[in-house]
Amino acid sequence: MPALTRGTGGLVGALLAGIAASCYTNPELPIIGYENDDVSCADGLDNDGDTAIDCDDTDCLVLANFCGELVPEFPEDGVEDSVELCHDDVDNDDDGQFDCGDPVCRSVRETCCARENTNASCGDKLDNNGNGFVDCDDSECRGSPFVTVCERNEVDCQDGFDNDADGDLDCDDLECLHRIPCGGPAGPEDTLAACKDLVDNDENGFTDCADFGCSMSMDLDLVQYCANNPPPNEDTIEECQNGEDDDGDGFPDCADFSCSMATDEEVVDYCNSTLELSIERCSDGKDNDNNGFADCNDFSCSMAVDPAVAEYCADKLERTLELCSDKKDNNGNGFTDCLDRDCSLSDDADIIAYCGMIIEETPEKCSDRRDNDLDGRVDCDDADCALSQAVAIQQVCLESYGATHAEAEARCMDGMDNDGDRFTDCDDWDCSNNPLVTICPTPKICEFQP
Repeated sequence: MPALTRGTGGLVGALLAGIAASCYTNPELPIIGYENDDVSCADGLDNDGDTAIDCDDTDCLVLANFCGELVPEFPEDGVEDSVELCHDDVDNDDDGQFDCGDPVCRSVRETCCARENTNASCGDKLDNNGNGFVDCDDSECRGSPFVTVCERNEVDCQDGFDNDADGDLDCDDLECLHRIPCGGPAGPEDTLAACKDLVDNDENGFTDCADFGCSMSMDLDLVQYCANNPPPNEDTIEECQNGEDDDGDGFPDCADFSCSMATDEEVVDYCNSTLELSIERCSDGKDNDNNGFADCNDFSCSMAVDPAVAEYCADKLERTLELCSDKKDNNGNGFTDCLDRDCSLSDDADIIAYCGMIIEETPEKCSDRRDNDLDGRVDCDDADCALSQAVAIQQVCLESYGATHAEAEARCMDGMDNDGDRFTDCDDWDCSNNPLVTICPTPKICEFQP
């Protein structure tokens, strides 16, 4: 290896560490709140409360000078994808990020940079990897093949979240297509079960005992039930602007018909004032009407009657091949290119062909060591690959693929790199962590961080 010199950050870090040791005492709570500067990365404190301290924290490693990168005398132009290379203080691939601050290191489980991919770490209510997502809200948890504490179904079809991490959220998920919020068949609201399930079964805007089908039923038992369980109200000016779903129907404030179609003119005027109907309101980055959608992601803007608003949103939405392939989140909804439903659900033949080409849903794309769909996850660390039900993809993504204990263990002792990730048998993270496999030694891979 060429001679190494420590970057300037190392000297600063060492000095600060000495200062920190003499000036700081451990407080009960973090005193800075972030771990992303020379002080917080050298004070011996877990400032952001993610269980990783100083240079063990990815935040400190994303910018090399915070933790004293060792700089080779001559550029190495190598790779950064093994335990050794991801913990050697060197930016081996010269991409400006080193060790666990490098996304390649974080995308390979065997490098021990991932901290949230087991039942224990996905159920401890901590943001172990410091990426802003806790437990099952973290794609590392939902994408891990052996995590059983996270929901695998699209349980809520209106929360704007991909609950089962299959790449399709809410009504774009096949699980939701036949449910009421997504246009599924509506049923009557005239039985005790239907009148206490907190669902607007007949989709008339009224739920349970707020529906005449329940409160004015010919069934005396049902009428008595509603008399004893009157529906809560959400139709006063106070209730329609407090940010809460007072009547429990799933719609808060002016997103609830009880407010937006109230008989009280003051309430109606207030709700009209919150609607996203102008260019100003459709470009302020706020969910003005509190319906879960902001600016041009709100139908009030994207389908506005005002031609100026409609034209403005047309330029923002990702609905052309150019916008669906520019690697930018043009409409600011958190989804880039084919991860955006504007692109993925497009009826444009060119966009369909392009998105079909890059989405990670084939054995080839799940093993090419590329982030084909630009979602920040590579190959089998991408939920599209990791949670696929296709046998061909499961065989690619799991060294320990098998429906039974015997089948799984057979692949973990055959001396072959079955999933093509350069890790063989018990040296592969999934053999070591698969509960069906008992032949691998303990502690498990990455059970103790290097």
